[in-house]
Amino acid sequence: MTVDEQLAYLTKGCVDVVRAADLRLKLERSASTGRPLLVKVGFDPTAPDLHLGHTVLIRKMKHFQDLGHTVVYVVGSFTALIGDPTGRSKTRPPLTPEEIQQNAETYQTQVFKILDPARTLVRFNSEWLEPLGSFGWVRLAAKYNVAQMLERREFRKRYEAGQPIALHEFLYPLAQAYDSVHLQADVELGGTDQLFNLNVGRDLMPAFGLEPQIVMTTPLLEGLDGVEKMSKSTGNYVGVTEPPTEMFGKLMSISDELMWRYYTLLTDLTPDQIDARKAAVAAGDLHPKRAKADLAMLIVRDFHDGQAAEQAAEDFERRSRGAVPVDLPERPMLAGTPVEHLLLECGLAKSGSEATRKVQQGAVRVNGEKFTTVRTPIDREDSFLLQVGRQMFRIVVLTPADVLVTTMPAEGGDGWIIMQNRGKVDVVHPTRESALSRAREVAAVSRGRVLTMENERVTEAGGAAAS
Repeated sequence: MTVDEQLAYLTKGCVDVVRAADLRLKLERSASTGRPLLVKVGFDPTAPDLHLGHTVLIRKMKHFQDLGHTVVYVVGSFTALIGDPTGRSKTRPPLTPEEIQQNAETYQTQVFKILDPARTLVRFNSEWLEPLGSFGWVRLAAKYNVAQMLERREFRKRYEAGQPIALHEFLYPLAQAYDSVHLQADVELGGTDQLFNLNVGRDLMPAFGLEPQIVMTTPLLEGLDGVEKMSKSTGNYVGVTEPPTEMFGKLMSISDELMWRYYTLLTDLTPDQIDARKAAVAAGDLHPKRAKADLAMLIVRDFHDGQAAEQAAEDFERRSRGAVPVDLPERPMLAGTPVEHLLLECGLAKSGSEATRKVQQGAVRVNGEKFTTVRTPIDREDSFLLQVGRQMFRIVVLTPADVLVTTMPAEGGDGWIIMQNRGKVDVVHPTRESALSRAREVAAVSRGRVLTMENERVTEAGGAAAS
C-alpha cells in the first residue's frame, strides 16, 4: 500500500485521530527507515467475556499488525488495582490480583482469535509501575496538575456536584500515560471514552524527552437493534465465543443500514472495497441479503474458520426454508430427565429459575412444537430436536438399559466415567479404552447399548450414529 492507502486503512472507522498529519509523517518515516511503529493498547481485565463491540478496537490493532507494525497488548495488572474512573459517577472498586489474572487469561484467549499471537507483545504494566515506588510516583504526579485533571468531564461533573473524587483516581490517567512513556509508544489506541486518558499520555511524553504519541479512538458499536450500544445487559450482542450458527443468525438479523457500519468496524476490508459493495447494492447488482450473508461469513470465519462459516450459512438457509440443520450438536438425555434439567445440561439456561421461565414463556420447542409444562420430563423414546431461540440440539434418549461413556474433569486431564439411567456413575477410568471395556460388561448384563459422548456427538461404541 502507498502511505495514502495505509492512512485511509488505519483511520477507517476512527472517531478521533490526533493528529492525522503527524501519523502520516510517522508512516513515511517508518517506510523510509524500515522501523515499524510501536502501537500500544491497554486493557484492564475487568470482565472475562468479550462481544463484537469489544473487538472494534482489537481489529484496529490487527490493521496496524497487518501492515507490519508492532502491537503491544498491555494488560492493566497495576491500573486495574486502581480502578478506571471513566464514565463513573462514583469511585469504582478495584479488582483483586486473582481476579485480574483469571480475567487476563480469558481475555488473551479471545483476543488472539483476531490478533496473531506470534506477532503480538503482551506486557503487564505492573512490570514498570510497581517499581516506581513512592519517590517515582511523586515525581510523576509533579508533571501534571489538578486543573488539567478537572478538564476531564467525569471529574468536573463530580466536583461541581460535590461528589467525592478519591485522590487515587487521579493516578489512573497518569499510570496509563506512563505506560506510553515506558514503552515509547508511537501510537495509542482506545475507545472514545478513553480520549482524555490517551491525551494525558500525549501531553506527558515530551516531559520525558519523547515525541508525542498519536492518539486514535474507535467508536462504540451499536448492537443488533441498531439503537443501543452493544451490551450483554440489553441482549443485543454477539459473543465472540458463541457457536457459528448462533453468530451467523444474529448477524443476519441486523438492518441493511447497520450492515455497512458493521462492514466498516468489524472487517478487514478497505474503504474502497466496502464502497464497491455499497455501489453494487445500490445498482441492483448485489442483493442486500447476499451482502449481509457475506458480512456474516467474514465475521464467523474470524472467530471460527472458513468451514464453520460455510456450514453456518447453509444452516441459516435451511432454517429459512423450514429445514433442520444437518450438523447439530447432540446431547444425551437419561430417561426421566425434567425439561429444566435438560436446558441446563445443554447450556440453554443459566439457572433453574431461568429454565422454568423460558418454558413458561413458550420459548422451548420440541420437534418444532412449544413445550410449556414446567418440571416435567419430555416423554419421548426416540431422538428429538430441542430448540430455544436460534439454538438447537439433537437429543439422544437413553433407555434404562443403555450405558453412556463420557468425560469429566480430573487431576492430570479428563477422566472417563460410565453413566447409566438415573445418574448412576461408575468409578473414574484413566482411559477411554478401559471405560469402554467396563461399559460393555455392564451393557451385556443390562442388554443395552454402549454409547459415547465426545465432541458434541453421541455415537454407539461401534461407531454408528445413535438414533
